[in-house]
Amino acid sequence: MKALAAVRSSEWLLIAYFTYVALISTRFPLSPAVARLPLLVPFFAIALIAVLAYGESETGHKFFSFARDWAPLPLTLSAYREMDWFTPLAWDHHFELKWIAWDRSLLYGGGMQRAIESLGALLPGYFEFCYLLVYAVAPFLVTVFYVEERREMVNRALLVYLTGTLVAYGLFPYFLSEPPRTFFAGSDLPGVMTPIRQFNLWIVNGVGIHSSVFPSAHVSSAFSAAWALLKYLPHRRRFGWGMLIYAVSVGIAAVYGRYHYAVDVVAGFGVSLLAAGLALAANKRK
Repeated sequence: MKALAAVRSSEWLLIAYFTYVALISTRFPLSPAVARLPLLVPFFAIALIAVLAYGESETGHKFFSFARDWAPLPLTLSAYREMDWFTPLAWDHHFELKWIAWDRSLLYGGGMQRAIESLGALLPGYFEFCYLLVYAVAPFLVTVFYVEERREMVNRALLVYLTGTLVAYGLFPYFLSEPPRTFFAGSDLPGVMTPIRQFNLWIVNGVGIHSSVFPSAHVSSAFSAAWALLKYLPHRRRFGWGMLIYAVSVGIAAVYGRYHYAVDVVAGFGVSLLAAGLALAANKRK
């Protein structure tokens, strides 16, 4: 009971997420090769969380406490990889055919592509670099609280970040969709190719998931990290404002680079606001 009471709110959220995925997996036509995997993942996640919580509550050893600050990061990666199991065998593409019209209005009618490429490779390279750095947002978030000697706020910050990230993941199975760079291959692509873009394409094509792009978890996670920093590091707002500017850059990069549709970005921002509100309310109540 002592260990159960010691489970952190961010850990409860992860348990709830993996349980949710296990429950909805029975309602989707998953490949027989992976159909049972979503049912097994919660047990491994719960076991890891339980061992760490028990170790800290019973021994008081700082190793377990520090490990619990970082364990949500690989668990979040597992949550992301799970979504690839929902990739359909056949697509109907009704979402993509609606969303592309808005993108083209923004890219061409709104002059977005022309403006970004007006300085040659400078801005395209910057936005691609921002998109690449999304994978470092979570470790950066935890590290900032360590550096600022506010480690006691890590769990609360992670709850905001994880809520924004996991809510986006949890919506993927209901909005099965291919990214514009693949479904509309050869169309609307950036006019500038940079080495960083080539690296990004290698990542998303090789190790990215292929079930959905809506809402953009890149965007929701970056904005959620910004809200967490602004809320829980009020005396160092440069981190929060810097992350907010960075999150906007990720949103622009997602559309310009054709990794996402504009509607994905707007939805990702909306998810971050909703998630931040829910997480902050939970933290306040606790």
